[in-house]
Amino acid sequence: MNRRLPPALLASLLLAACAAPEPRPKEPLGQIPEATTTAKPEWMPFRIRAGKSVPADPREKHLADVRQLTFGGENAEAYWSPDGRKLIFQSTRDGNKCDQQYVMDLESGEVRRVSNGKGKTTCGYFLFPAPPAPAQARVLFASTHAAGEACPPKPDHSQGYVWPLDDFDIYTSNADGSDLRPLIQGEGYDAEATVAFDGSRLVFTSTRDGDLELYTAKLDGSDVRRITSAPGYDGGAFFSPDGTKLVWRASRPTGAALDDYRALLAKGLVRPSALEIFVADADGQNARAVTRNGRANFAPYFLPDSRRLLFASDFSTPQGARGMPNFDLYLVDPEAPPSADGAPPVQRVTYFEGFDSFPMFSPTGEHLVFASNRYGAKPGETNLFVARWVE
Repeated sequence: MNRRLPPALLASLLLAACAAPEPRPKEPLGQIPEATTTAKPEWMPFRIRAGKSVPADPREKHLADVRQLTFGGENAEAYWSPDGRKLIFQSTRDGNKCDQQYVMDLESGEVRRVSNGKGKTTCGYFLFPAPPAPAQARVLFASTHAAGEACPPKPDHSQGYVWPLDDFDIYTSNADGSDLRPLIQGEGYDAEATVAFDGSRLVFTSTRDGDLELYTAKLDGSDVRRITSAPGYDGGAFFSPDGTKLVWRASRPTGAALDDYRALLAKGLVRPSALEIFVADADGQNARAVTRNGRANFAPYFLPDSRRLLFASDFSTPQGARGMPNFDLYLVDPEAPPSADGAPPVQRVTYFEGFDSFPMFSPTGEHLVFASNRYGAKPGETNLFVARWVE
C-alpha cells in the first residue's frame, strides 16, 4: 500500500537536501595545503644572535662563548638596555668623521643610528627609569651638535697624548632616535653620564665649576649636586647594581703635575696617562683609591655583587716602553687585604696584546660586553665583543 509523506515532513527533507554542501574536490597529488599563523616570535627564548662566534683565548678563563658584534671602523663604549636585549654604542661607521651613537638589537643584529649625525657624540647610555617604566626605553648621550654640525677640531698632540674636552651637552631621545631633547646644558664640558639601576639618579662629569668634577642629578636633569672637589680629573663614573656606591677614574696631581693639569684644562685638554680607580658611597662620601700603580687605569665597572670591579689598564706594559701601550681588563676586590703598594691585588682577565676596555655586565650579570682590537681587519681597528661571564 502506497503511503504519502506528510507535506510538512516532505518540505523539511527537501530543505535539508538543498542546504547540503557540495563534495569538496580532492587536492591534486603533491599539492601542499596553505597554512597561516598569527604566532609571534616573542614565545621563543631570547638569545644573542648578532655578530658571529670567534675563537676564545684559553687564558681568558672568565670569558666563554665569545661573539664579535661589529666589523670595521672604530666602535666603543657599548652599554646595555634595561631588558638586556640591546646595546647603545659610539661608532665612526657609515662614513662618519667623528663618533655617532647607534643602537644594536642583539637578537636580530639590526643597527640604527640614534644621534642626528651632526657634530660629535660620546658616552651613550640607556635610561633605567624607576617603575612604572615607559613603553619605549629612552637613551642619553653627549653631543656637540649645538655648537655646529662639523666635528670639533682634533687636539694638538705636540703636548703629548691628550683628550679634548669638547663643548658637549647631554641629550635624551627615544631608542629609535626620535624626540631628541636637551637634558643637561651649560658652558663647557658636560658628558660621561650614566644612570643608577633603580632610576633614582644619574651621574656625569662637568667643567661647570672650573675643574673636572662629578655631579649627580635626577633623570629629568634637575637637582644637580656636585659630589667631588679634589683638584684633578674625575670622570667615567658608574653606580653599583645595588645603587649604594660609585666607581670612577680620577687623577690627583700635585706640584708640577698639578700645574700641567691646570694649564691643559685652560686649553680644553686633559692628559689621561695617570689615572687611578676610586670608589665611594653613591653621594661621593668615603672616597678612596682602589689602585695605586700610577698607570692609565680607566673604564671601571661593578660586578653583579656590587663589590668587585672590572677595569682597563696598561698595567702590563713595561714602564718607558715605546709604541702603543697594551690595555687589558683586570679584576679587583676593593675589600681585599692590600698588597705591597697599599692597594688590593688585581687579577688579569684579558690577554690580547693590544686594546681591551669598556667592560659592562648585562643586567642579569650573565654576559659581558667590551671593546677590543682583536680580530681586526687592520691594525688598530676597534670592535665590540660579547662573552658569557664565567666565575
